Amino acid sequence: MKTPVLLLLAFTANLLCAAESKPVAVRFVPPDDGKLRIICFGAHPDDCELPAGGVGALWAARGHHVKFVATTSGDIGHWREAGGPLAIRRTKEVQETSRLLGTHVEVLDNHDGELEPTLENRKKITRLIREWKADLVLAPRPNDYHPDHRYTGVLVQDAAFMVAVPFFVPEVPPLKNNPVFMYYPDRFQKPQPSHPDIAINIDPVIELKLDALAVMESQFFEGGALGHAGLLPKTPEQRPKRAAEVRAGHRARFLALADKYRGVLGDFYGADAAAKVKHAECFEICEYGRQPTKEELKKLFPFFGE
Repeated sequence: MKTPVLLLLAFTANLLCAAESKPVAVRFVPPDDGKLRIICFGAHPDDCELPAGGVGALWAARGHHVKFVATTSGDIGHWREAGGPLAIRRTKEVQETSRLLGTHVEVLDNHDGELEPTLENRKKITRLIREWKADLVLAPRPNDYHPDHRYTGVLVQDAAFMVAVPFFVPEVPPLKNNPVFMYYPDRFQKPQPSHPDIAINIDPVIELKLDALAVMESQFFEGGALGHAGLLPKTPEQRPKRAAEVRAGHRARFLALADKYRGVLGDFYGADAAAKVKHAECFEICEYGRQPTKEELKKLFPFFGE
């Protein structure tokens, strides 16, 4: 008869063997094929797709490698449901959205509304940027109405130097070249307003982007965390009207960006071409990371002269 110690050792060995036999999830890493590598961070599943879905589709159509990362699961981002079922639903939504756009996506296992700029999360973000070998990193500015948005911005800023430091997260090789870090635009004025350095014509992919955003029904069709039952159609016949309202609201957002930053569009497309642009996405250079010239920006956003 085995002693308690031997039983414990045998039980531990069985656990280790079982653990070793389980498949280990491995993140997709793009090949070294000379294409651009772009990684975009947002706080919730929809926070990358909304400001950068157009450029994501444009990059992907040219064979470049684009990854959208939600730093939380979005598990309280609805007025009617929450927890694991909502997290699963929102992950499925962004997976389908990325399928349409041609991008990759990952949702991190942090609770919605509880993201903090901890050392553990800084390491997660640093690993993701290194594993993607990013040329360009997009993220929100660290001043925003939502704490998850703010802290996503802070975490990406904190990683902007650490991605090149060899003995921080040493299990993943540091980047030899610091990426360019850029912000999405926002409406907040303090401590300073958003000032995009580049604007991109997304007219060629606007319908695709609107189709992709329509997939995220929990957030847009149903209104997300601040929605209510009154938004939902009372009959199946009313559903197309609600869907059209949501689509028109999204379209207006990108029409407004093109109008507001017409001058920035002109800097890259020329005044005549810029005047014809209807829908745009815009990005601002972060003061951390590599500081690109205008010519370098044109290489990172290779959509001009088309």
